[in-house]
Amino acid sequence: MACGQVPERKADHVAAADYSAFYLWTGVQPPPAMDESEAVYLLWGELRADNPSQIVPLRRSAPTGDAPELWLVVRAERTDWDESAYDQLLDQARRWNARGTLTGVQVDFDSSTGGLSGYAAFLTDMRRRLPSEFKLSATGLMDWPANASDDDLIAMRGALDEIVIQTYQETTTIPDYARYLSHADRLAMPYRIALVEGGAWSEPEQIPGDPNFKGYVIFLLRDGPDQKP
Repeated sequence: MACGQVPERKADHVAAADYSAFYLWTGVQPPPAMDESEAVYLLWGELRADNPSQIVPLRRSAPTGDAPELWLVVRAERTDWDESAYDQLLDQARRWNARGTLTGVQVDFDSSTGGLSGYAAFLTDMRRRLPSEFKLSATGLMDWPANASDDDLIAMRGALDEIVIQTYQETTTIPDYARYLSHADRLAMPYRIALVEGGAWSEPEQIPGDPNFKGYVIFLLRDGPDQKP
C-alpha cells in the first residue's frame, strides 16, 4: 500500500435517488429526488474566455423551488472580469433572491494548484462585492487539498464559505480519488464532495468523520449515466 493511500471498499455506482444535493446544468431533467433535495446548484451562465465583459446567460428564468439551499452557479473560463460582468452577476443574484431563498453564488473555475494564490485574490474580491446575505462557494480540484501550499489554503478559507471538491472528469470518476481525498482535512473549512451520476464510488473511511464534511453533490447527466453531459 502506497504511503498515505486510503484503502477503498468495492465501488458502487452513484444513483441520484440515493442523494439529496444536486448540480443541475441546462438541458438536464431533475430526478424525482429533487423534490426533497437539501441543496441545488443551478448553472445560470458562463463567462467565456473570449469576453471578460459579459456572462452568457444559460437559464432565463429565476428558479421557483424551495430547497433549503439554492446556489447560483457561474462557470468562468477566466478571472480578469470587467465591471459589467460583476454587475450582471449581482443583478441576477438579487433577482433569484426575490423570495429570499438564494443561499449564495458559486464560481466554477478550474484553477491549477499553482495558480491558487491568484484565484484566491479573485474570490476575495468577489466576496467583497457580494451582499452580506449571500454566501460564496467555489468548485475545487482534488489536487488542491493534496498539494496546495498552506498559505494558499488559508487564503481560500478567508474568501469562501464552502468548497465543493470534484471527483470526476467529464462523465468518469477519477480512479485515484481516495488517495487525493485522504488529504481533505487540510481544507479546514466546510466542504462537499461532488460525484458524477453513474460514476464509480466507494466512500473513503475518513470522510464521514471529518467535522467539515457537509455531504455529497451529484452532477446529473443529460441523458443518464451512459451519455455525455
